Amino acid sequence: MKNAPLALVGAVVLTLLAGCGSNGSGGSTETTIVTVAGKTSTVVIANGKAVTQPQHTGLQADTTPKFGTAAAGEPVQGGIVQIVYRDIAIDPDVLKVKVGSSIRWTNEDPGKCNVTSEGGPYKFASKDIGAGQSFELKVEKPGVIHYECTYYPTTMNGTIEVIR
Repeated sequence: MKNAPLALVGAVVLTLLAGCGSNGSGGSTETTIVTVAGKTSTVVIANGKAVTQPQHTGLQADTTPKFGTAAAGEPVQGGIVQIVYRDIAIDPDVLKVKVGSSIRWTNEDPGKCNVTSEGGPYKFASKDIGAGQSFELKVEKPGVIHYECTYYPTTMNGTIEVIR
């Protein structure tokens, strides 16, 4: 049974070869992608000879942010509320603030970052924030802000609940 996938690939190759012939221009080339037992290969038939090559698809990273939710007992902060970007993470990544507060994101990483809202009552996108630089936003209405650094959305995203 281990050789069944190889036999199937062989059968596909033979079928393709049977349909290939000279087109009068010095030969023909045909390429087919075949998936057998979960493995994908490319079959190239050139001048009546078949060559099977593995198909490399690579890893697909999940870049969808997973936003947190402020806990019921989370303290409500006011004034200038600090959020720090450090080690490609956000601290704190979930918080509650009072309407009228200012939120200041400071980048302590050596590379550039940014702050971009993801829907909700606030629409904003900072320019790149270099090492030691900050971006500030004053919040004037209640709602939930989901935000991310578009360079590292899976590890650098946060939630801010703005309350009266």
